[in-house]
Amino acid sequence: MIAVISALIAGLVCLIVGVAVGILYRKNTAEKEIGSAEQEATRIVNVAIKEGENKKREMVLEAHETIQKERVAFDADVKERRSDLQKQERRLQQKEDNLDRKTDVMEKKEEKLQSKLVAVEKTREEVKQLKKAEMDLLERLSGLTAEEAKAYLINQLADEVTHEEAVKLKEIQAKFKEEAETYAREQIALAIQRCAADHVAETTVSVVPLPNDEMKGRIIGREGRNIRTLETLTGAELIIDDTPEAITVSCFDPVRREITRIALERLITDGRIHPARIEEMVEKAKREVEATIKSEGERAVLETNVHGLHPELVKLLGRQHYRTSYGQNVLSHSIEVSHLAGLLAAELGADVTMAKRAGLLHDLGKSVDHEIEGSHVQIGVDLARRYKENEEVVHAIAAHHNDIEPQTIVACLVQAADAISAARPGARRENVENYIKRLEKLEEISTSFRGVEKAYAIQAGREVRIMIKPDEVDEDRMALLAREIANKIEEEMEYPGQIKVNLIRETKAVEYAK
Repeated sequence: MIAVISALIAGLVCLIVGVAVGILYRKNTAEKEIGSAEQEATRIVNVAIKEGENKKREMVLEAHETIQKERVAFDADVKERRSDLQKQERRLQQKEDNLDRKTDVMEKKEEKLQSKLVAVEKTREEVKQLKKAEMDLLERLSGLTAEEAKAYLINQLADEVTHEEAVKLKEIQAKFKEEAETYAREQIALAIQRCAADHVAETTVSVVPLPNDEMKGRIIGREGRNIRTLETLTGAELIIDDTPEAITVSCFDPVRREITRIALERLITDGRIHPARIEEMVEKAKREVEATIKSEGERAVLETNVHGLHPELVKLLGRQHYRTSYGQNVLSHSIEVSHLAGLLAAELGADVTMAKRAGLLHDLGKSVDHEIEGSHVQIGVDLARRYKENEEVVHAIAAHHNDIEPQTIVACLVQAADAISAARPGARRENVENYIKRLEKLEEISTSFRGVEKAYAIQAGREVRIMIKPDEVDEDRMALLAREIANKIEEEMEYPGQIKVNLIRETKAVEYAK
């Protein structure tokens, strides 16, 4: 028992000793780790302090450099502003000196003017006295007062003027009765001359709007294959320039241009632009334009009540829907000529049906004059004969621009109806550049004469209003000058109708009441 207790005590003692030894060992180890950690922390703090000092020095240097740059810039700005202020001061000083000089000159002029006014006033008083003395002398010699003499002269002059006016009026009335018929014929001839020219100014381009400028690149395609395909299939030219969000389609054939425009708009809407799609859209556009041509031709036939036309002639009429002449739609013009010719034929008792038929077909050649050589008159004659049209209609087509002498009443009626339709106000427009040059030339001719102060071309060039210098041209000379200007205009210019030369001579007298 004692042995067991002794063993337990010994074991317990050993355990206590072991625990104490373990505690001492761990304490020593922890103290060593704490010491090394403190050393590491001290080292890190020292490194951080050194880096902070370096960073501080760098920032201080950078701040000094920035301050120096700002100071230099500020000094330069101050110097420039100071220079500007000095320049402004010099300019103000110069202006002040100029004003002082002008003020001195004005004061001197005012003194001279005042002295002249005094002299003029003195002279005026002397003239009044002389005039009064002369009037008194005349009254004593004539035995009449000034008012009585004035009334006597006015009555005498009024009687003479009334007599002369009556005689002149009778002469003018007799002369106008004799010349009325000649004058009327001249006016009709002038009206016909205004409509006789056969010039065509067509619209040869169409503008297609784009949703954005990026679409231009897609239309051109890689290495230009898309635009090349479209131009090859349609025969039109696409002009892609700096115009924002727009492409210009140029072609002298209005049908091909319309096909290109429709196809391009469809491609832009669809968004898929490649050669195969382009070919498909061009075919669809061709079918659509052909359908429009056919429907427009049938509409013209129905509207004019002209029946029995060859189907190809109906299509050719429909092509005129896309053709313009001086801005006037050719199909609308042909329909209008047909109606006018029919009305004129009805008034004269001629063949209304034949006149309307010839009027509708008179500009047939304009449908294909971009594809066939020759004038539209000759092309129209050939087409009408090819499709077995009546010879009277063929003759009217050939004669409607006096290429041959008209031999039938229908040909004369078509010629007159064509002129009426073309001359209708607003039907056609003149080329703006030529119009402006004509007005400038008219004013230049008018101002080239001596005694002309100003000249203004008005009424769209049908009248030139000329201001005359009254001290150089008297009343009798005005009529001769107007005739000379009119003769020079007739010699040097070409113009439709007639031009009125209107001279104005104005004499003014100015006085001030004080």
